[in-house]
Amino acid sequence: MAEDREILREIWEGRLPVCFTLATEEVSTPIAPDPFYLMVPRLTYFPLVTDKVRRHFVRCVVPEKHDNEMWLEFEKFPLKWHYPIGLIYDLLVTNSELPWQITVHFDKYPDNKLLKCPSKDVVESHLMHSLKEADALKHKNHIMALMQERDHKQLWLGLLHDRFDQFWSANRKLMEHSAEDGFRYIPFRLYAPQLTSKPFMQYLVKSIENEKRLTLEDLLQRANLNFESKG
Repeated sequence: MAEDREILREIWEGRLPVCFTLATEEVSTPIAPDPFYLMVPRLTYFPLVTDKVRRHFVRCVVPEKHDNEMWLEFEKFPLKWHYPIGLIYDLLVTNSELPWQITVHFDKYPDNKLLKCPSKDVVESHLMHSLKEADALKHKNHIMALMQERDHKQLWLGLLHDRFDQFWSANRKLMEHSAEDGFRYIPFRLYAPQLTSKPFMQYLVKSIENEKRLTLEDLLQRANLNFESKG
């Protein structure tokens, strides 16, 4: 991983400019609040970067909604907080116009479309579950089981506070493998709404087969074949 460190850092540093605006029908003050602008990391989750957004807008909604869970919307699509921000943008924004225009809500939480996220602890739990799932595919869950609680906290705090070195000093353990065999399976999810109505495509794929290293092109070709065979 050492030779890829600068590439990993560049990916980590990816940012998106976002313009947050309170939903017009929820404004309770005589003058609507100004939009709130943020540069947000592509690799994080909205609940980890929107504390300031909440504080900016909550004073402009009726008091009985101050404790409601805030949720976000883009062009009538509620934004799934458990998807990384960059993934949501790539799935929904087709014209690449920036800043990304997002509407903020404190009312009528769409329970039928979004998971509830009352605190950042829920995001931490989601992150750990995802890492364990990936580790089960790569190492039969051996690495996560051997890591100490402080390693888990280091992963979480690195993401929470947007600290590349802190996160990767622990995540490095999850990315190690023998040069000969590679990972047992490659954990991946392919989000392709143009191909399937399911949230994503996922199946078992090895990094090396018949002494040949598989490439991203191989994976995409197999995904297409899987889709055609099931269609």
